[in-house]
Amino acid sequence: MTPPERLAGLLGDWRTMRVIRHRNGPTARFYGISIWTPEGRALRCTEQGTLTQDGTSFEAHRETLWRATPKTLEVAFADGRPFHTIDGPAAHHDCAPDTYVLYYDWRNWPRWTVRWSVTGPRKDYRALTRYLRV
Repeated sequence: MTPPERLAGLLGDWRTMRVIRHRNGPTARFYGISIWTPEGRALRCTEQGTLTQDGTSFEAHRETLWRATPKTLEVAFADGRPFHTIDGPAAHHDCAPDTYVLYYDWRNWPRWTVRWSVTGPRKDYRALTRYLRV
């Protein structure tokens, strides 16, 4: 599937489940929905749900912008600042002094996952996000 085809395939609603494992701390879980909606030549992903950690739950919200080029998917923060480029299974983002490495797995489409590895002096955690078409 080409990046433009992949982007078009994201349009709509996805059930979203995430587990965040902090190296020296608690495990957090997010359950919610991610909705990709058109915004110009991009899709805005709006993620809303509940994050639970240490027995405490609260509402969580995040937005990103996704654009396709002929060879890549470009993911940006909600305000348009670049986040990372998906041009294979792995993507990279430097957020000095921390580093993010993301692994995208599309093999079971329309179920797919993203694994995060975040390391540095401020952050040290692993996360797995699963998406399932609603």
